[in-house]
Amino acid sequence: MAKSKTTPKFECTECGWQTVKWVGRCPECQAWGSVEEKGQVTARTTAARSAAAPAKTIADVDSSVAEFRATGIGELDRVLGGGLVPGAVILIAGEPGVGKSTLLLQAASAVARTHPEQPVLYLTGEESAAQVKKRAERIDSLADKLYLAAESDLGQALAQIEEVAPQLTIMDSVQTLSSAEVDGAAGGVTQIREVTAAMIESAKRRNMTTILVGHVTKDGNIAGPRMLEHLVDVVCQFEGDRHSRLRLLRAVKNRYGPTDDVGCFDLGEDGLTSLSDPSGLFVSAMTERVPGTCITITLEGRRPLTAEVQALVAESQASQPRRAVSGLDSPRVSMLLAVLQRRAKLTALMKSEAYVATVGGVKITEPAADLSIALAVASAALEKPLPNRFLAFGEVGLAGEVRPVSGLQRRLQEAARLGFTHAIVPKNTTDNAVPEGMTVREVGSLPEALALLFKD
Repeated sequence: MAKSKTTPKFECTECGWQTVKWVGRCPECQAWGSVEEKGQVTARTTAARSAAAPAKTIADVDSSVAEFRATGIGELDRVLGGGLVPGAVILIAGEPGVGKSTLLLQAASAVARTHPEQPVLYLTGEESAAQVKKRAERIDSLADKLYLAAESDLGQALAQIEEVAPQLTIMDSVQTLSSAEVDGAAGGVTQIREVTAAMIESAKRRNMTTILVGHVTKDGNIAGPRMLEHLVDVVCQFEGDRHSRLRLLRAVKNRYGPTDDVGCFDLGEDGLTSLSDPSGLFVSAMTERVPGTCITITLEGRRPLTAEVQALVAESQASQPRRAVSGLDSPRVSMLLAVLQRRAKLTALMKSEAYVATVGGVKITEPAADLSIALAVASAALEKPLPNRFLAFGEVGLAGEVRPVSGLQRRLQEAARLGFTHAIVPKNTTDNAVPEGMTVREVGSLPEALALLFKD
């Protein structure tokens, strides 16, 4: 007699793996506490639901209700693709203290001033309304149509939305909101899933833009179930070193625009300021030519940004000379030092300490910065400065070859706009696209680049 097939009763909320019995750790994605019983009854919003609308042909659908509405903050609008879309749910995540609440409070005030026909609601579960107002006064973000409420209960938060009827709702943060009708502590998998589903339902029903603030884990990932990122329309990461004033906003997911753009902000005492041209933050103000400095242009998405790499090489009496790196990938810098020693015959580096860093706290991970790093180290080791108004970019391989990089023309146009006159780039990549007033030399290897710059 054939055995009857057992129906899986438990499912992982992170990856969807199913099993017939509960386990503490999912064997598929290795997540702890993510396996829950299927068909578990959860609470939904108590607000009245409108009747389902009949389906329409795509030609009859009115797309004007989903047009972008500018927030008044240029860099935020750039990342979102043009502004806020009615009915969209946006998730903004970042480390504690990076400035998420400050950015969204400024955005709430700007929207309330730009579109005063409808109010804006700012819900906070981490601070009191008085604390939020104190910060709003400090950064000049008071507005007549901006409403504040300190709520940590989902039912109360939805009641506030029904009463205020806002065009934009900001929930800071989604991990602090909980439903009394669902088991689990605030911030848990079940609570986050329920809270997010209720907020999305309210946003779509009211055609209201909703921004959720999310915490991140130690690894930099958004805390909570992975399905949270799948449910929302836009996912943005707000990044920045707490010792630097620069803040970057990136779109990881965007149903209404591109995900290869980045917004730049300057964090000061008066809040965040949009930086339409942030290149000056990453280049030192020194006018004299100093050995060990080289300019490069990196691409953050589609946006070219100027950055300066500085290197210092000093003799060492230790058997293992020290290597220190800041703002760059340490293993990649070690690889470039080895290539300089072996391929470019700079054997003095073997017994020398090397310190390599970027200016302004910017972090460079793009391989296109390899050539500028190598030239900065070589300049420091030889104690010879590079030419004035000079920059370089290109990926360096273990054989010492200089490989092509993407967006060459965009990089050169940015260099010409900033007044640079000389550049070294990978071979066979310019295609007669050199901007007027620039001298561009193509090289195929690192030794060839060193020979051009340090002939004597």
